[in-house]
Amino acid sequence: MENVNSYDESVPVLIVGGGYSGLATSMFLAHHGVRSLLVDRHAGVAVQGRARGINPRTMEIYRPLGIEERIKEAGRPFDADSGVVRCESLSSEWNWIMMQDSPRALPELTAGEFGMADQSTVEPILAETARAGGAELRHYTQCVSVEQDADGVTAVIEDRTTGKRRTVRAQYLVACDGYRGGIRESVGIERTGRGVIRSYVSFVIKADLSDLIEKTALFWIIGGGSVAGGFVTHAVPNQWGVALTYDPAVESPEDFTIERCAKAAQGLIGRDVPVEVVDKAAWEEAVGVADRYRSGRVFLAGDAAHVWPPAGALGANSAVQDAHNLAWKLAAVLKGQAGDALLDSYEDERRAVAVELADLTVRSQESRFGPTPQEDPLEPTLCILAQRYRSSAMIGAEHTGVIGETVDQYAKPGTRAPHLWLDHEGRRIGVHDLFHDAFTLVTGPSGDEWQRAVETVSGRTSVPVRAYRVGPASAAPELVDVEANWAARYRLGHGGAVLVRPDGYVAWRSEELPDDPAAALADALRQVLGKAA
Repeated sequence: MENVNSYDESVPVLIVGGGYSGLATSMFLAHHGVRSLLVDRHAGVAVQGRARGINPRTMEIYRPLGIEERIKEAGRPFDADSGVVRCESLSSEWNWIMMQDSPRALPELTAGEFGMADQSTVEPILAETARAGGAELRHYTQCVSVEQDADGVTAVIEDRTTGKRRTVRAQYLVACDGYRGGIRESVGIERTGRGVIRSYVSFVIKADLSDLIEKTALFWIIGGGSVAGGFVTHAVPNQWGVALTYDPAVESPEDFTIERCAKAAQGLIGRDVPVEVVDKAAWEEAVGVADRYRSGRVFLAGDAAHVWPPAGALGANSAVQDAHNLAWKLAAVLKGQAGDALLDSYEDERRAVAVELADLTVRSQESRFGPTPQEDPLEPTLCILAQRYRSSAMIGAEHTGVIGETVDQYAKPGTRAPHLWLDHEGRRIGVHDLFHDAFTLVTGPSGDEWQRAVETVSGRTSVPVRAYRVGPASAAPELVDVEANWAARYRLGHGGAVLVRPDGYVAWRSEELPDDPAAALADALRQVLGKAA
């Protein structure tokens, strides 16, 4: 083991990249009491808001952190964005190719709601929440090199303002450095997929279009006129996003001067209106999934692990859900509650989902926006709420497909715990509000013996486990089943119980009360965590 004094600083987890996945990893680790350092080569959080749709599952995992309402307030209601339009310019006739007055809320399936907030408004909330929990974020700082050994990771980071370099020692590193980030290749992980499909220059403009746009769209696909490109709504009034494709074999992003961008925007608008370009960036639409999500003590998350077309708004949401899955596992290992094998389950679970979503989004993009409209293979509700896992971190998962045929999974191992509306100490909550920082054992109203089992197991282990009984108010449980859905959705026999992980996925179920509930629970935790409980 190298001498700690040879490093300028040490930290349990180093995160490289400050986009959605990096900020979410930092935030969730802080929620679990794990200190991290995030370095990002950019000067601050996102200025452009390419990622905007926030799905109910992501909102569901934001709720226990207390930021769901803040994100909703920072965004705008979905009914202000009513679909996708094809046209020759904003001034020409509009052809609605996707019409949705507003995505339907799903209160019978989740307490999370659909959200519409630009990345530029959400990232500051994630950053603030991470810092409030003790995380350190350093912008305009790049990771120059990464080396690892059996005991940890050594990284050299550089302040891009001063050029000063520091050596950081971490027990684990999470690479959130994007599709073009270098850490994946540096640790020998290949990527499979079609690669870059299109190259874009996107920019934000200020323009008063109130006399032109009476009903906004999610975005406009503009072609057939003087300019072809995309035009999108923005969180800031009178600001709009513009995206233009280019051929990197012929030109580069530097060829798109401010004057050229302003003229292109006027062409898309179809009128010679005053336009101010306030920000410009280059990006690529690509398809690819890393062959592995882990190399020793280095993990990939977000675009560093997977990229696909924007159909379904699943990219940024998947990045946050990667972070959510990985953070509790890193915390459990760092606290000595779990063995190293638990970390392997991150790849087993999240990579399988990524492979499936990459295929679905490519086909969805082609069906929606190709020359001949076809039936869209992407079923949003299932892709959002019916993702299923198989790994060592759950016992008895029997499903084969990654996306369930229905959201009704009946609390089977490897599935997201079914939603319930509950009354807890006089407050209406969703059951997933309880699943965030501990394992949770959920039973019916006759679960007294399970509660004693949790007390027994908790008394001899550092693994946090809570127990709740669910039932009608007349049974005086901790959680009152206000809509009487417990029995139908969890389908347990008399005295049965479900063990739910901190990420809201079912780890194990016992259909009936075993002879020794404490021994059964301890054995389940041992198998899931890879360490005796």
